[in-house]
Amino acid sequence: MIQLLRAASLAAFALCAGPVSAQELPAPTGETLLTVTGAIARTNDEGAALFDRAMLEGLEPVTIETETIWTEGPQTFTGVSLARLMDELGGEGETLMATAINDYAVEIPAGDAVEGGAIVAYLNNGEPMSVRGKGPLWIVYPFDASPDYRTEAIYSRSIWQLDRIDVLP
Repeated sequence: MIQLLRAASLAAFALCAGPVSAQELPAPTGETLLTVTGAIARTNDEGAALFDRAMLEGLEPVTIETETIWTEGPQTFTGVSLARLMDELGGEGETLMATAINDYAVEIPAGDAVEGGAIVAYLNNGEPMSVRGKGPLWIVYPFDASPDYRTEAIYSRSIWQLDRIDVLP
């Protein structure tokens, strides 16, 4: 009887405490390519979510084929959708401040994080992108999918050499 009560007490405590592991992300084992901070629910470092390539690749890769104003001919980009990334982290902001390695920063409305929209690309034509080749991460929109993605505002949000996103409330 005591064991049954103890088990019931532990189960009740677990229900009240909530799923602790659901709030934690695994720590990166490789080089950190992306750091996400701000209004996010899931982290793996003090107030931040750090991602290496393997972690990004594990978030349901999306491939889009599109032409860009910075490249020649159709390009294939593979990455994680911005929507999936924000869902994974429990991002609850209005604005995503995306920053590149050289500290160039651009504001992206959280409304751009929709399925079928922008991706955080880590492959271009099946190959990892070097820093000289706009990598290792590049926010790419499906420019050919809609005229709405072929505007100066959208082009300005297509930040390459991305290494940080701050989710602002």
